[in-house]
Amino acid sequence: MRLGRHAVATDPGRKRRQNEDAFVVRPPLFAIADGMGGARAGEIASALAAGALDESGTRSGGEERVIELVQEANRRVHERASNDPATSGMGTTMTVALVEPNGDITFGHVGDSRAYVLRGDALEQLTDDHSLVAELVRRGELSASDAEVHPQRSVITRALGTDPDVDVDTFTVHPEPGDIYLLCSDGLSDMVAGDAIEEVLLRNRGDLDGTAKALVRAANRGGGDDNITAVLFEIVADDAPAPPEPDAETREYQTTAPDEEDTLHPEDGVPAISEIPSAVDTMVVSASAVGAALADQEPEAPQAGIGRRLLALTVIVALIALIVVLVWWGLAR
Repeated sequence: MRLGRHAVATDPGRKRRQNEDAFVVRPPLFAIADGMGGARAGEIASALAAGALDESGTRSGGEERVIELVQEANRRVHERASNDPATSGMGTTMTVALVEPNGDITFGHVGDSRAYVLRGDALEQLTDDHSLVAELVRRGELSASDAEVHPQRSVITRALGTDPDVDVDTFTVHPEPGDIYLLCSDGLSDMVAGDAIEEVLLRNRGDLDGTAKALVRAANRGGGDDNITAVLFEIVADDAPAPPEPDAETREYQTTAPDEEDTLHPEDGVPAISEIPSAVDTMVVSASAVGAALADQEPEAPQAGIGRRLLALTVIVALIALIVVLVWWGLAR
C-alpha cells in the first residue's frame, strides 16, 4: 500500500475575518494547527508550529519522530510567546499524520483538531479531543449530545506553546486500500456532525478536491462560527495509478486561502473584505476604511462650514432684533 491523492481546503468561516488555521501538506507528512490567542497571536502560533514541521523534511521515523516534531513545534511557539509580550499566552492545537514507507500511518495529536478515517462506508474518529467537555464525556459526567451544545465545548485542556513541554498522544494505524483520512480543525467538526461528514466523504470520494471544498461549504452552512480547514489523503494499493503531482500552492503550508464565496453572514453588518482597500492587516484595513470615509466627506466640508456660519449669523440678528423690540416697547410705555 502507498499514498494516493491528497487535497486541502481552508476558509475563515462566516464570523471571523482572520484565518488562524495553518496546515502542512508535504507528502508523506500532513498536519493541521488551529491557533488561539488575542489579536493575531493565534495566527502566529499556528504558523510557527506548521513551519517547524514544514522545515523538517521528515519522511519516516515512527512515533518517536512524530513526538520530536511536535515538541519542536511546541518549543518555537512557547519561545515566541515568552519573549514577545504581544503574543503572551498564545497557543495552537496540532494533529499530524506521517505515512511511513511500509504504508503504516503514524499520528501525533495535541488539542481538539481531529483525525478521521473513512474505511468502506463508515467514518471513524481516530483522535480523542483534549477538551473540557470531552474529558467530562469520558468520565461519564456528560452525554455526547449535551457536549455538542455545551457552552464550554471550545475550552481545550492541552495545547502547544503554553508550557515548555507538551504531552503528545501518538498511535499507529495499519491502513487498508481505499482508506481516506481527514485532518480537520474544530471549525468543521463543531459545525458538521460526524454522520454528515461521512455523507459528504461518501458522496465525493472520487474527487478529494471537491470533497475538501464540500466540507468547508457544509461548515459554513452550519453557521461558520470558526475557521475551517480540511486536509484529506488516501491510501491505495501498490499497483494503483500514481497520483498527479500537486501544484505549487498545494505544496506550501498556508495560514489563509481565498474563498470562492463571501463567507460573512448577512447579519454581521460588516462590508465584505473585497470592499475594503486592504485586507492584509486588520488595523490597516480599519484605518484605510476610515480614511476613505473621511476622504469622501472632504468636498462637503466647506459647504457644511458656511451653513453653520449662516445659522449663527441668523441667530445673532434675531437676538438683536428682539432686544431692539423690547427696548422700543419699554420706551413707548
